[in-house]
Amino acid sequence: MPHGYLVKASSKKKDQNILEAASLVKGTKKALLVFRKDGFPQIWKKVCAFCEKHSIGIVDMTEYYVTPRKRRTNKTNQHHFEVVIFNTILDMQIQEFGDRFSEVGTELMENMAALSPCDSFSSFDKAKLLKLSEIYKNDFDDSERAQLNGQLDIYYHSLLHNDRFFNLKGIADLSRLLVETGKHLSFPYVYRLLKLALVLPVATATVERCFSAMKFLKTDLHNRICDDFMNGALICSVEKEALENVKTENVISRFRKMKDRRGEL
Repeated sequence: MPHGYLVKASSKKKDQNILEAASLVKGTKKALLVFRKDGFPQIWKKVCAFCEKHSIGIVDMTEYYVTPRKRRTNKTNQHHFEVVIFNTILDMQIQEFGDRFSEVGTELMENMAALSPCDSFSSFDKAKLLKLSEIYKNDFDDSERAQLNGQLDIYYHSLLHNDRFFNLKGIADLSRLLVETGKHLSFPYVYRLLKLALVLPVATATVERCFSAMKFLKTDLHNRICDDFMNGALICSVEKEALENVKTENVISRFRKMKDRRGEL
């Protein structure tokens, strides 16, 4: 659908900030729901115009639907094409979109945006950062969250008036400068949030790459593949760039050293 394509294309822009991505996700969800409710008449109008232009017969939507095997049903053509086909396809897309961009995930992106140093920390929001720490329950206990609450105010005013922190382009630049100036030691819990925000996109992309590779590896012919072999095959599939630097001679030498073999490798 055009809406899904728009988000997919926009999300691949390198300069797309997190807050804009979260806004696109919410907007696309609403657009899909509206399109499901009111989109069929628009589609049907275009179909009729196409049929008239090319002298193709138009189906009477009030008549009962006849299957490809010439069996008459008790549902009208209107019901079949709108409910059975159009709505079902939209429901599948909405479900897929909801699975990939859950409410928790969208909230996570919005909270992460509060760490951005762009435009003199204009996106800074203490409440969102504290909410972000609540999402990472294993990384922040109640005591650390209370200390983070106190650190955030000092952190914001300390960096806001520091010339070295002007014109930063993202949280990666912010993290590097915090380490260079030693401020990561003064604000350890804020720095921990930054590290989690930096790791999240990489970890998410890595997991998605692994699942995509698994679809190609674990086929009907390989449905009984063992875990060790699966792990090895996935590494070779996901880390193709790293394996390009591995020489064939080194692989052969490694296998020779593992155990004696009858044949010469």
